[in-house]
Amino acid sequence: MPAHISRRQFLKYAATTLAVGATAAGGGLALANEKGRLAIERVTIPIAGLPSAFEGFTIAQLSDIHLLPFTRPEFLRRAVAVANGLKPDFTVLTGDYVWREPEGMFELAPIIAGLNAQRGVCAVLGNHDYWLDVDLVKEGFRQARIPLLINEHIPITLGGRSLVVAGLDDGWSGHPDLDAALDAAPQDAPVVLLLHEPDLADVYGPDGRCALQLSGHSHGGQVRLPGRGALVLPYLGSKYDFGLYQIGRMWLYTNRGLGEISVPYRFNCSPEISLFTLTGG
Repeated sequence: MPAHISRRQFLKYAATTLAVGATAAGGGLALANEKGRLAIERVTIPIAGLPSAFEGFTIAQLSDIHLLPFTRPEFLRRAVAVANGLKPDFTVLTGDYVWREPEGMFELAPIIAGLNAQRGVCAVLGNHDYWLDVDLVKEGFRQARIPLLINEHIPITLGGRSLVVAGLDDGWSGHPDLDAALDAAPQDAPVVLLLHEPDLADVYGPDGRCALQLSGHSHGGQVRLPGRGALVLPYLGSKYDFGLYQIGRMWLYTNRGLGEISVPYRFNCSPEISLFTLTGG
């Protein structure tokens, strides 16, 4: 797959490749479609220098909703209810909220407004948010009253110590700036970085300022064939396509996302909500 392609080329490539995979796998792929089979992935992350007040602190992650036409509002309502049922300390959304219908953001806004975490909720943008209508997406978040971090951070303080949640602009179509995001952040606080594209961990891992990067973007490929893996992966989502990695001293987790694009199929790659528990490294 080319290193950098247009939106139209990517969607055509994805649709063609998934169609070939569906044909190769026969009717079994349709029967085994995991779309809608929501999984909860629980991951414990050791964080060096984590203040004792944050021992056991939990973060829920939802990503790549892509509401409409394939991801339906009723599925998203269920996902929000499941996320709230995990009783996280903090909840994050890591980009790509609508797909073909940008006005779907106004249907999505009141649903995600129902996300509830003890210490708050925040979000970052993804590439599709820019490709469709980024101003409309921003307005949707204003209506939902969820902070959208664009090269900004939120400090969470417990017991007189802080944990920093920093959100970068989209890495494909925006202008991510870690220096701006961490401007005036507490110097001794561990940093959880929210960034849509996982492969940019190769930039921010060696930087050394972030303890954990939470990303989405890849959908895990949506279709993963045994012995072959993902049939198609996007630019900046092909190296670290799902799950947990370590890059230098930084952990990276790539969430498989909730929604689909191009073809409403998932095989061996169910939609997920991630729940992270932080512990002292």
